[in-house]
Amino acid sequence: MTDPSTKAPDPMDVALGAAVRIRRRTIGISQEALAEQCGVSFQQIQKYENGANRISFSRLVQIARALKCRVVDLMDVLDAPDRETSGDIDLLTRMRTPGALELLAAYEQMAPDARTSLVGLLRAVTAQPSATHPAKSRQIA
Repeated sequence: MTDPSTKAPDPMDVALGAAVRIRRRTIGISQEALAEQCGVSFQQIQKYENGANRISFSRLVQIARALKCRVVDLMDVLDAPDRETSGDIDLLTRMRTPGALELLAAYEQMAPDARTSLVGLLRAVTAQPSATHPAKSRQIA
């Protein structure tokens, strides 16, 4: 039998937790405040947001009410039969990366030309080929 403590979280639980975290941070509520409104510890909210613990339906209803949204708003990315959801789940998973939400908020405040420069810099630093300038590295001065 598989040891449950070594089992990775289900991607759906991770995506739902990420949706909760994004909504919570968007409206500016702390994990502590959300936990208090739901009658759980802030550590439990952390586990929900990381996908480590599954959110029961009754708890999901409490969380949605505390976050001033509908349950379906949190689950929308998980229940889209007319389109591929793996990209959305991947995006929500990436949004769990420490600093990702802060980076996105700062990025939104930047001018378009500064965004382009920043993306170019990040591609260079991470050695990702640029889709817009594939032949640039072959140019000789």
